[in-house]
Parts: sequence; C-alpha cells; structure tokens
Amino acid sequence: MPIIKTTQVTKVYNPDTIPVHALAGVDLEIEAGEFTAIVGPSGSGKTTLLNIIGGLDQPTSGSIEVGGQDISKFSDSEMIDFRQKNIGFVFQAYNLIPVLTAEENVEFVMLLQKRSKAERQARVKELLESVGIADKWDKRPNQLSGGQQQRVAVARALASKPTFVLADEPTANLDSKSTANLLDIMARLNQEEGITFVFSTHDQRVIDRARRVVTLVDGQVDTDVYK
Repeated sequence: MPIIKTTQVTKVYNPDTIPVHALAGVDLEIEAGEFTAIVGPSGSGKTTLLNIIGGLDQPTSGSIEVGGQDISKFSDSEMIDFRQKNIGFVFQAYNLIPVLTAEENVEFVMLLQKRSKAERQARVKELLESVGIADKWDKRPNQLSGGQQQRVAVARALASKPTFVLADEPTANLDSKSTANLLDIMARLNQEEGITFVFSTHDQRVIDRARRVVTLVDGQVDTDVYK
C-alpha cells in the first residue's frame, strides 16, 4: 500500500465568480522511502497539491489517502492531530518562530505532543547533530544564515518522526553551496533512515537529485519518470 495516494483530486478556487482550476484530476501514488520532486511551470498546481496532501487545504473533489486513511474526510481537529503525528513540513520561507532558539524551534512540535523533557532533549540533540548545526543550538533565526535556518526547519520537520516530509520550494532562497549542503543532508536522511521526501520545486538542482520526477501541467500529471 502506498503511503500517499491521491485519486482524481481537483481544486477549484473562486467557483462562484471566476473559477481557477488549480488541479484537474490528479492521480498519484508515493511509496515509502521515495525522494520525489513534483515539478512544472508556475501555476501548474505544485504547491496546491502539496498543501492538499499535507492537509493544509481541502480538495474540491477526489480523495487523499495517507497510510490508508482518507484525510479529506477529517474534521479540523482530527487533521491538526494527524499532521502533528504524521507529516513534516519544510517551507520556502523557513517559518521558524523568531523568538525561539534553534533548539526551541525543533522542540516545539514535541511540546505540543506532550513528550517528556528527557525525550525532547535527546531528540533535539540528535537532529541538530544530523543536520550539522549542533553548535548553533542557542541561536535565534535572525542570528543564522538562510542555509542554517533551513537546516533547523528540516530538523523541526523530523522531530515528530513523521511518516513523510513535504518540502515546498525548500531551496528557493538559498545559494548554491547552501542548496548542495541541504540536499546532501536530505538525501542522507532518505537513504540511511528511509525518510520519505516529496518536494515541489522549480530548482534544477533539486530535480537532478530526485529519484523520481512528477511533472504537472495545467493541474494534471503530464509525465512521471523514475531515474
């Protein structure tokens, strides 16, 4: 069974005025352990699809199964709980909490999950070491470079030991060196720990590293290529 399965997913914005068809019947399956890039021109529906898979948006029609559960039928409270336990997010704008240190940003989701202090501390230490910024544990976002902030974001995404990680244009604000370092980290986590990554991206550097490329055009899957 795939860990993610979308069936004829559509998304229409402004249906009662000037309809915008962001997705037009997307069928997609993601298996555990994939390192997949969803690509396509601006307006093709990449971010919309990731947001729907992650439960941040609802489809107009169709179903989204994660681990065999149709999350499109969840209530708001069920979806919040499901996201916290099963899905890690990495955003283009990092979305770190500015008043918290790197350590506290990574720890935050585990506080929501009411994990013990000892468990939180051990997991944060492990994750900051795995992304190569253990020495920055006490720095706030404004004291970190863009690449370092995105590493904190990756560590935070992994804190809850999610089923998979959704990364929306994670390298868009990074220089070439920071992008290469971040992709090295994600690829290692994918290969050594079996963490599933699904990217939406325009970045050829990400596309080159992906082992599967799904191309969206006008809200539909145009090509689906395994390397």
